[in-house]
Amino acid sequence: ATQVVESGGGSVQPGGSLRVSCQVLGDTEDEYCMGWFRQSPGKERERIATISSVGDWIYYSDSVKDRFTISLANAKRIMYLDMSRLKPGDTATYSCAFDWEHYLDYGSCPYRPSDVSYWGQGTEVTVSP
Repeated sequence: ATQVVESGGGSVQPGGSLRVSCQVLGDTEDEYCMGWFRQSPGKERERIATISSVGDWIYYSDSVKDRFTISLANAKRIMYLDMSRLKPGDTATYSCAFDWEHYLDYGSCPYRPSDVSYWGQGTEVTVSP
């Protein structure tokens, strides 16, 4: 009965900012990971940020580090990605990931999309003049 509900996305100019959010509804494990993956046309899906529900373990890819900030309102299971200084190369479909199985089995957030338990529908971010 788990649902992953995303909001946000849109078109912005280079250098602009945008926030996307994701909320997980339904009964879930208390210990889980959430994160964001993105995929541009012709490119592989890229893990850009993850955060754990306990311990505040945070990962950023080099491509977004120092520009994007991931956060988690744990009680409400709402994850945010605040994107700033956006570049045309950030144009992609951004997908919210929720995982508890990989975390349970390996004690870490998933690295690969195939290891993610649940996905949101994805939201499009376009950065262009």
